[in-house]
Amino acid sequence: MPVNGHSHIRFARPSRDLAAAERFWGEGLGLSVLWRAEGGGEPGEHDLLMLGWPDAGWHLELVHEPGRPVEPRPTEEDLLVVYVDGPVPDDLVARLERNGGRRTQSPNPYWNEWGVTVEDPDGYRLVLCRRGWSNA
Repeated sequence: MPVNGHSHIRFARPSRDLAAAERFWGEGLGLSVLWRAEGGGEPGEHDLLMLGWPDAGWHLELVHEPGRPVEPRPTEEDLLVVYVDGPVPDDLVARLERNGGRRTQSPNPYWNEWGVTVEDPDGYRLVLCRRGWSNA
């Protein structure tokens, strides 16, 4: 199969706490658990959580290796942007905050003007952009 616009994309990141991440991304944003696996605790084995919308061409993979955890190292420019194509619902932002998110300002004024930035429990940033992709 060729690599093109129909290729599925996986964003993989370490997580300190998969349960906290699942609350934020699942209960907060509304992503579904697509796959979950427990590593068993042996060296090199890791716990895995895949979240996404079942009809999307991408998913988020979060990993945690209890025996040798990798500390997440997000920067303020590590963004996952969701184009809402309209006003960002206040109830969605509140739900993200109730589920472990922290609303924050972006160092990039574009994201402050056009969206809302929320950090997940590991410090990675989700931007809910009120623009649509076609006019971003």
